[in-house]
Amino acid sequence: MISDDDLYRLAIFLGSAAMILIVLYHYIEVNTEDTEVANAKATAKTRGQSTPVGKQGTATK
Repeated sequence: MISDDDLYRLAIFLGSAAMILIVLYHYIEVNTEDTEVANAKATAKTRGQSTPVGKQGTATK
């Protein structure tokens, strides 16, 4: 049977691993570009446009 000390060490290890994975996930999520935006930038560069499609100003006066 598992002792209290073993259970304590297991809980600390699994909790720490979960927190590291959560922080890693958020770091990756924040620093990735959306596929649609990346494709629009690549298309704009190949067509010689100055701004990506869908990002043009729509200011009305």
